[in-house]
Amino acid sequence: MRSAFSLLALWATTGLAALTRVTNFGANPSDIQMYIYVPAQVAAKPAVIVALHPCGGSATQWYAGTRLPSYADKNGFILIYPGTTHMSNCWDVQNKDSLTHGAGGDAGGIISMVNYTLEKYNGDPTKVYVMGSSSGAMMTNVLAGSYPDVFEAGAAFSGVAFACFAGAPSATPFSPNQTCAQGLQHTPEEWGNFVRNAYPGYTGKRPRMQIYHGLADGLVRPQCATEALKQWSNVLDVTLAKNVTGVPSAAYTQMIYGDGSKLQGFFGQGVGHTAPVQEERILRFFGILSGSIV
Repeated sequence: MRSAFSLLALWATTGLAALTRVTNFGANPSDIQMYIYVPAQVAAKPAVIVALHPCGGSATQWYAGTRLPSYADKNGFILIYPGTTHMSNCWDVQNKDSLTHGAGGDAGGIISMVNYTLEKYNGDPTKVYVMGSSSGAMMTNVLAGSYPDVFEAGAAFSGVAFACFAGAPSATPFSPNQTCAQGLQHTPEEWGNFVRNAYPGYTGKRPRMQIYHGLADGLVRPQCATEALKQWSNVLDVTLAKNVTGVPSAAYTQMIYGDGSKLQGFFGQGVGHTAPVQEERILRFFGILSGSIV
């Protein structure tokens, strides 16, 4: 994979689209960073994907960490790459502000980025999505829970349920409280209530979700994905319909809830932290690429 430096050199010589820093994007209560990737050919009313880096990562690292930019070039959607330099570059998924609609935190800053992008590039507000890995997957669940009015769907790779870290002193691997990452358990209704209480009175539709996790993950235990699936099955009112082995590859088992259009889980045998991003599968689930979503 090309380094960020070599990519910058390529942009300079070819005129290709570049990852760009945006500084004045609106309210930014926790002083996080915004980077954006706008392809050379943008679709009319483009879809927008928020792509969230893991702990210790950065916006520029995550830009180079998946194949999403190449799909943006082909399909005309826009990518937002938020970045945090706080808490060992981990997202504030334990923070009450991020866990509450309209209260601020990292989540509030990310929503400002979305609003900025939709306005500046005439984006489609019905086609806003979020994905991330590890801490970025945790924030994916937070954004889906706190801002169901903003996001159509999300995909979380090796994360935890919404509010799993609530009340912890921090949400890093070095935090003295690792109860969440070790597989904190609640009933589906309890998990669902955390989401519903984040935005009291909201009655609109909720984001569709994909949850990916490795069964050999010793940092964020596989039980965390089971709990996230319990949460979203309750919120989305779907139940497990079937397991499908060998999807997306031989190591995985896919869990289909309902008809698979609202909630799917993926567990990889022998897969550690973090589960590899499945770009085509999430883009089909989002509705950006055509093809079967199950």
